[in-house]
Amino acid sequence: MEITEIRVFLKDGQDKKLKAYATVTFDHCFVVRNIKVINSANGSFMAMPSRKMKFSCPKCNFKNDAGSKFCSHCGAKLPAQDALKQPRDAKADHRDIAHPVTKEFREYLQNKVLEAYEQQVAKGESSPHEPGDLADDDVL
Repeated sequence: MEITEIRVFLKDGQDKKLKAYATVTFDHCFVVRNIKVINSANGSFMAMPSRKMKFSCPKCNFKNDAGSKFCSHCGAKLPAQDALKQPRDAKADHRDIAHPVTKEFREYLQNKVLEAYEQQVAKGESSPHEPGDLADDDVL
């Protein structure tokens, strides 16, 4: 699988941990959007797009965020999720939508995304477009 395009969208406020979003195209036919570039104490890394986990209310079946104690729809007290389903920490509240299967491909993808991010930073310009509003001049 070949990475055929990477678009990077810098975020304003460089003092924050979230530095940019990236959109990666594979083989000119498959796109993954909202890959995050995050800066931590150990350096920059990429985080794959994810969504917050939800659990159904036993009374009204409304989908509530993981860790909620009461239903956001009917107000009923929610049962504690069992040990297998209950998130151990805040990171477990989210599940990747798409992610690399092998360590080697994850490292390859992360290196490419971080290289594109560094190129965009070196250009010294923040993209005027939102991640969903792509322009041809933002292609790296």
